[in-house]
Amino acid sequence: MSQQDNFSGGFVLGAIVGGIVGGIIGSVVTSQRLAEEVEEKPELQNAKPKKRVRGSSEQNIELARRSLEDKIAQLNDAIDDVRQQLGSVNGRAVENDLPGAREIIREE
Repeated sequence: MSQQDNFSGGFVLGAIVGGIVGGIIGSVVTSQRLAEEVEEKPELQNAKPKKRVRGSSEQNIELARRSLEDKIAQLNDAIDDVRQQLGSVNGRAVENDLPGAREIIREE
């Protein structure tokens, strides 16, 4: 039992330490690669994040709302079609099973 406890503890400790070391190494490598890219491309040094222009945002919101309503309507139609198909499949399966079951019972 003692060896199993040591193995489990060592496994967990190794996973934690390995995760920490891997995270540190990954962040160092990534920062070095980003520094190299900035050195290669001088236009990235003074780059500022682009701001979104808010022209007629109410119109954009209205267009997005309408397109979402259309998509929701399409999804509802598709769901209704699938329900009808599944209902008819299940109904036919029950009807087909019942006569077969009656024939088996009659044969005995």
